Amino acid sequence: QTLGEKITGAMIDGDARERSGRSYPRSGAVLDLVASKLRRPLARPGTVLRLPLVERLARPDPRPIVSVVAPSGYGKTTLLAQWAERNGQSFAWVSVDENDNDPKVLLTYVAEALNAVQPVGERVFDALASPASSVPGSVVPRLGNAFASMTKPVALVLDDVHILHNQECRAALSVLADHVPDRSRLVLAGRAEPPLRTGRLRAEGRILEIGPADLSLTREEAAGLLREAGLVLGADEVTELHRRTEGWPTGLYLAALYLREGGSLPGAAAAFGGDDRLVSEYVESEFLARIPERQRVFLTRTAVLDRMSGPLCEAVLERPGSGADLAGLARSNLLLVPLDRRGQWYRYHHLFREMLLAELERANPALIPVLRRRAADWYLRNSLPEEALEYSIAASDVGTAGRLVEELTVPTYREGRVTTLQRWFRWLEDQDGITGHPLTAVWAAILAARTGRPVEADRWADVVDRWQHQTEAQPDRPVAAAWAAVLRALLCRHGVKQMSADADEAGRRLTAAGIVAPVVPLVKGIAQVLDGDPDDGDASFENAISIGDVGAPDVLAMALCERSLLAMALHDWGPAGDLAGHAGAVLHQGGIEDSYVTPLVCAVQARVHMHRGATAAARQQLVDAQRLRPVLSYALPHIAVQARIELVRVHLALADTAGARTLMREIDGVLKRRPDLGTLVSDAQALRVRLTQERGPNVPGPSALTTAELRVLPLLATHLSFREIGAELFLSPNTVKSQAISLYRKLAAANRSQAVIRARGLGLLEG
Repeated sequence: QTLGEKITGAMIDGDARERSGRSYPRSGAVLDLVASKLRRPLARPGTVLRLPLVERLARPDPRPIVSVVAPSGYGKTTLLAQWAERNGQSFAWVSVDENDNDPKVLLTYVAEALNAVQPVGERVFDALASPASSVPGSVVPRLGNAFASMTKPVALVLDDVHILHNQECRAALSVLADHVPDRSRLVLAGRAEPPLRTGRLRAEGRILEIGPADLSLTREEAAGLLREAGLVLGADEVTELHRRTEGWPTGLYLAALYLREGGSLPGAAAAFGGDDRLVSEYVESEFLARIPERQRVFLTRTAVLDRMSGPLCEAVLERPGSGADLAGLARSNLLLVPLDRRGQWYRYHHLFREMLLAELERANPALIPVLRRRAADWYLRNSLPEEALEYSIAASDVGTAGRLVEELTVPTYREGRVTTLQRWFRWLEDQDGITGHPLTAVWAAILAARTGRPVEADRWADVVDRWQHQTEAQPDRPVAAAWAAVLRALLCRHGVKQMSADADEAGRRLTAAGIVAPVVPLVKGIAQVLDGDPDDGDASFENAISIGDVGAPDVLAMALCERSLLAMALHDWGPAGDLAGHAGAVLHQGGIEDSYVTPLVCAVQARVHMHRGATAAARQQLVDAQRLRPVLSYALPHIAVQARIELVRVHLALADTAGARTLMREIDGVLKRRPDLGTLVSDAQALRVRLTQERGPNVPGPSALTTAELRVLPLLATHLSFREIGAELFLSPNTVKSQAISLYRKLAAANRSQAVIRARGLGLLEG
């Protein structure tokens, strides 16, 4: 066999990917998982067995964290696969890739991996699927508790964690490291130090670290690798080659193949001495120059693909027989890592792919976007639009990417992948592609409003307004225009009368487009009530409820709350209680208790409890509302003010003036930005007057936490510094410190850890 026919063993770190598998939140919104990312790679025949390292990992060890860090080509994945194969312990495996830089995506894979060993519970998947759930506040605590509660020993492996650059993902893994149960391990492998408090873990004796020196082959292992490559060398030659390559497995293997091609020992030792750059030069100058032209074209051009199948290669190369080329390479194990057990999907070894791409960029850079567009077309034809979108982005194909973002936004939002959506929106905006896709700007504004980012919501709403009001002729986009009217009504930036007019326009346009959306009668009803017409408003809410959730349980829950409040105003407490209970059940059944609607639902239920004399239940509803209150901003002013008004009433009924005054200040802040909110303005004024007459104690306690402090609180439970928390929240470290100190005082805590413990005891934090 020639160099172009066999590269196996230490060159290949296996991971596996094939499309399959789904998670199962109650809402029915499912994240389409790549099942083979959860499958541990098989130990490949012909690789050198790293027995001392495997035994070191397999023996009982009190250290719960394992860090495996080394450059590419050191056999990190191979070592872990051998350990998993020879160990009786259960392994939960996640092969990390670039798309996992969304904390909901990464942690869904972690949850699924652990769930395959022992059920982690429905509440974990509910938090993962909810678009409004806090990663540090809900997802990580639930997943951490589920991990810590596992009775079956498990090694949770995350491979290629160096790919994770999202701060929430890195912080989540750091917290997860504190929840490893007895006799279990958390294993993080990658090219760079994992996102852990490594110094502290060392000092506490809680981490086992394996680095390049450990992974470098011994002289005996090097001799074994050379024999597997079919190369017979004398003892002195093996010793010299091992010394010059410093035991780097990839360097040794390439050196062996080079020698088999007739190269000299001094040349091999010089070329493969542990330096990626030298290996790259070798691949470009020696390897690609010696193999047949057809094979060279196949290798360099398919390097644009994250994973390969025969049909995909044929489509991308536009060359019949490419599928046979892939099959031939697979049979000879040429730098290909199998991704399934059916022999259909493969990927290149990471290091080799990087080198092939570098060669393609040097030789024919203009071809790269062409190949990526062909890949996107193939994925579209095979009903895999998200993969098509990612290739379109990589190819800078703004038109196709914009159309796909528009198509994928709603299902991706329902899966809770807000970070992924924000990445797509930012990219499209950076490419000046939003103007051609106004519906995307509408979705971006609604998403920002529902997740508590009012500045961003206004910015996207301005983009939509410019699209609708610019002078040049616009192509007819009736659906975009209809949802733009819905957006204007929701944001209520121009008062209640305009909100009602926008709702009417939205209804006409959506009806013309054949779209039924309960949000239209909902916002119409809110506008009617705020304009002093509760009877017509109630009829509109009844209409919204009759439509059902239609994929929008939040809208149904809100309509139920509005009818409950109208019933309360008439002192009709029986129906009011039934409607409030139904609203809570809708959120629960939809798996979206962590929603922008939650504070309103909690407020309505708290009022019902107070009427019934169930003060303990009412207080619990106040706590639940408090956790989600930061999501309700002036971007949705009517809900934000209405929910807080009802919460103030409950706080006053409980003689909690400090909590009521905090909420009143937040109401005033919203009304300052959105002053024309109809009857809510007079309702707020009446409460304001009542508060001036209250003479009860006004010592700020937990109920007086501000929305700013409530945003900081979940991040205090992570290992992020004040500076890092500030970066997450776009605040200065000094501002974060000031908010934290105020938070400590209200929680009667002396420091950060006490504040977290106190908040958990009060139910303000999970965990």
